[in-house]
Amino acid sequence: MPEHVSILQLLGPIVLALAAVLWVTGLARILRRTRPGALPRRQDQALSGLPPQRQTAPDREAVELSPAERDAFAGLVRQLGNGR
Repeated sequence: MPEHVSILQLLGPIVLALAAVLWVTGLARILRRTRPGALPRRQDQALSGLPPQRQTAPDREAVELSPAERDAFAGLVRQLGNGR
């Protein structure tokens, strides 16, 4: 390594070359996808990395409260209502 050249000056061309390779690769992929003879990607094609999604919502759950629990809940609501 020459003495008068800093680390940044040595890394500059390497970083630029890497950026150019990545840019050309990305451009080639985009052009390959958009060419007229390319097969269109199916919209219903599932991504393999994701688990299958539910088509319906989960069942609604309901629990009956005892009279004591109902009274305690009503007292809690009154307390929170007065806290404003």
